[in-house]
Amino acid sequence: MDPGNNTGISEFLLKGFSEEPEQQLLIFGFFLSMYLITVFGNLLIILAVSSDSHLHTPMYFFLANLSFVDICFTSTTVPKMLLNIQTQSKVITYAGCITQMYFFTLFAGLDIFLLTVMAYDRFVAICCPLNYMVIMNPRLCGLLVLVSWITSVLHSLLESLMVLQLSFCTVLEIPHFFCELNQMIQFACSDTFLNNMVMYFGAMLLGGGPFIGILYSYYKIVSSIRGISSAQGKYKAFSTCVSHLSVVSLFYCTGLGVYLSSAATQSSHSSATASVMYTVVTPMLNPFIYSLRNRDIKEALMRFSGMAATKGPIVLG
Repeated sequence: MDPGNNTGISEFLLKGFSEEPEQQLLIFGFFLSMYLITVFGNLLIILAVSSDSHLHTPMYFFLANLSFVDICFTSTTVPKMLLNIQTQSKVITYAGCITQMYFFTLFAGLDIFLLTVMAYDRFVAICCPLNYMVIMNPRLCGLLVLVSWITSVLHSLLESLMVLQLSFCTVLEIPHFFCELNQMIQFACSDTFLNNMVMYFGAMLLGGGPFIGILYSYYKIVSSIRGISSAQGKYKAFSTCVSHLSVVSLFYCTGLGVYLSSAATQSSHSSATASVMYTVVTPMLNPFIYSLRNRDIKEALMRFSGMAATKGPIVLG
């Protein structure tokens, strides 16, 4: 029996998407491609920001952190699913399931906090432009990221420790491609009232609170932009927010869509498919959103690729 496991269960089964061999191969190629694009795209953003002095600003510091978290977020679920398909095994150990759930909750929370911090950064940049570098100093930026990490770690740790106290009566087939907090609580055969209360309270406080903060930031930003007299000034101010607003909309809309669809239908397959949107697709699209709509990132990527080319192997005649 594993430590903290109140039952004799030592493993769970992740049902995934399909058991058909032909579809398994297709799913493997599909998810492997998306995972590689996600890792490569976000890694490029991190390298571009770290190597280009023009991007050593608060906005791009937060973007680099978001890219790192997105790589970790996707890496908590997709590699295990690919391994299961490759080995034709659905098994995940009890300890592995709890660990996966812990890191998934951790990085999902970090995504939310970093998007909120980035909204605050845009609020200060547009509403207080003259004091921007004074307010968003390196110490505050580092502190905001540190607080985000500490809050996410503590919240994820609390949820995981509470799941460890639950009992599971039978060998469980999880109708998903990863271990999710909500499903783990649903499958427990012991009293889950406290777990549900903590989960919903955490979702409201750590999900709804930051969302309200983002809405307030953009309310102030829109009010400030409306006060700009020239059309060019309005466009320039709003263009700095478009990428962030797109990422926030994508993350929250897909996440909300997953839980609304799972509440409306009892189909586990539909819920697992919908979860792909915010666990895999959103982290994959973030680098494209920021690079395609951001001239600074595009120029930094071009300079970085040129720098990498000049540092290639030297052929001696």
